[in-house]
Amino acid sequence: MFIRGKDAHGEQFLELAKTLDVSGLGAFLTCPRSLAVSEIITLTIPAPSITSSGLIPAGMPPIQARVKRQQQAGDVYLVGVEFLKPIG
Repeated sequence: MFIRGKDAHGEQFLELAKTLDVSGLGAFLTCPRSLAVSEIITLTIPAPSITSSGLIPAGMPPIQARVKRQQQAGDVYLVGVEFLKPIG
């Protein structure tokens, strides 16, 4: 999943984030940057492969999400986000 927004220092960024968990209401990701809690970010899910589970529709538009929590874990940050509009 790609994540775009402003980091905790106010700098615009685009990063590849690893998705640890996703539901219709939000996601739990790893991100190499510190994000500000309550910041609005944009998530983009790459086109699914043929073996995907079908939970995410093909060609899904970017998802707006609010950062709800964050915790540093080594050289990455564990980030919990809530989608502004539920998916699915």
